[in-house]
Amino acid sequence: MPPPDDVWNGDVESFDDDDSTDAAASETESDVTCPHCGKTVTIGLDPAGGQAQDYVEDCEVCCRPWRVQVWYDAAGAAEVQVQALE
Repeated sequence: MPPPDDVWNGDVESFDDDDSTDAAASETESDVTCPHCGKTVTIGLDPAGGQAQDYVEDCEVCCRPWRVQVWYDAAGAAEVQVQALE
């Protein structure tokens, strides 16, 4: 007896999800300038964190906090902005 239509039969189908970026092809680093000390540093980005991200990170030079905002476009390119906190 064959399985019902709604039971997975082990076949894997590929699909495109237009609402998400391909994490493997997305940018994982960005050069930013600290709004406190003016030094340019490279920060790591996490494409798996979503298409739009907003978090706090400390400058690796002066240790003062930034608000980091990241937006990924459909091609996986990241736009990154940092703003001073304090």
